[in-house]
Amino acid sequence: MMKAKDIMTTEVEKIRGSATVADAVKKMNDLCLRALIVERRHEQDAYGIITETDIVYKVAAYGKDPKQVRVYEVMTKPCIVINPDLGVEYVARLFANTGIHRAPVIKDTLLGIISITDILSKSDFVEKPKSVLLERRIEAAIEEARSICAQKGVTSKECAAAWDIVEELQAEAAHQKAERLEKTAFDIYCDDNPEAAEARSYDI
Repeated sequence: MMKAKDIMTTEVEKIRGSATVADAVKKMNDLCLRALIVERRHEQDAYGIITETDIVYKVAAYGKDPKQVRVYEVMTKPCIVINPDLGVEYVARLFANTGIHRAPVIKDTLLGIISITDILSKSDFVEKPKSVLLERRIEAAIEEARSICAQKGVTSKECAAAWDIVEELQAEAAHQKAERLEKTAFDIYCDDNPEAAEARSYDI
């Protein structure tokens, strides 16, 4: 799976919170950007972000003078940040759930910025859709679990562990589709091997 760090933009333009919105607009227009990261005031401070939407919705829409409004008055701070090792699918899901279009990529320090444009133009979700790859992994895991259970016995710990892997993959697939998993592959396996269920009664 591609990660945020694989498709993020590493050249990040920043602006001070004390700058005017007019300064931000000029910088965004000059560099053809839709957002700027707002600099931290000190190391323990959070990063902020000011976007074209912030400016249009909070300044232009009310006829305010952008030369008199400061960036810190309309920015979002703290803003949602992305771990560089987060899978692109989960970045897309986070964007969908929060309604944001871009976010800084941070791990100890500011590494870059990732946007929906990066996901569309740089990721491999068209060539390698996660659902297809996940289904293949599930099929392989089921085959492996059946093989292990045939060799080690349906009540063995190895058999139980193999089915744990299958169910984790199936749960991930169901979550991705926003569907409830009615019957797992292990449930189906237990139809023919009811004693296998006993091996998965773990002590807590």
